[in-house]
Amino acid sequence: MSRRLPSLQPPSCKEIIQRLRALGNPADVEGMVRFGIRPEKAFGVRAPVLKKMAREIGRHHRLARELWVTGILEARAIATMIEEPERVTESQAERWLKDFDNWANCDGCCLYLFAHVPFAWRKAFEWSRREREFEKRAAFSLVACLTVHDRTATNEKFLKFLPVIKRGASDGRNFVKKAVNWALRQIGKRNLMLNRAAIRTARKIQKLGTPSARWVAADALRELTSAAVQARLHRARAT
Repeated sequence: MSRRLPSLQPPSCKEIIQRLRALGNPADVEGMVRFGIRPEKAFGVRAPVLKKMAREIGRHHRLARELWVTGILEARAIATMIEEPERVTESQAERWLKDFDNWANCDGCCLYLFAHVPFAWRKAFEWSRREREFEKRAAFSLVACLTVHDRTATNEKFLKFLPVIKRGASDGRNFVKKAVNWALRQIGKRNLMLNRAAIRTARKIQKLGTPSARWVAADALRELTSAAVQARLHRARAT
């Protein structure tokens, strides 16, 4: 996401919360439940509005931390978009990770922030062995985001993560298995070589026999072997 430079006097955390409250829609908070989002505190402000606010604020490390500790869903979303990745420490990443209580904050933080920190790959492997649902989901969501944002990553990095995906595929928890599936599909769409490796991994997962593994494999194979994906990857190789 493009950013303007932070203003000399960005809005305070209190001012941002007041604006979010004014923009909120209780009906949208109720609608979040249908998508599996059950935050303790939320105003019901939609994503395009939050992105616009983040662009207006610009990058701001201190303000991002202040917004995050409010625990408000939308404030945390803005925090992930205005935080300065180069100033994020591993201890801060761990603190934010432990605060994840829904897939929206988890995936948004991985997409806008964690995929851009220098220790992203190490944390993906580390978090894949966590027990808490959203901490473990973060590992696979992070790799799914890295397939898009880490343009310098070698195939080897993704290949090393495929056994982790296989191990995670038998976790029957909804938000974990969906992220495992997402990571596998994203790796398999990065290039033709990784596509073939992801398909082989999906077939190995299929043989695990658990309900979640069968679902992860079937859904991934459906997309990765599709005519559309195969045609795009072959065109990309030819260029």
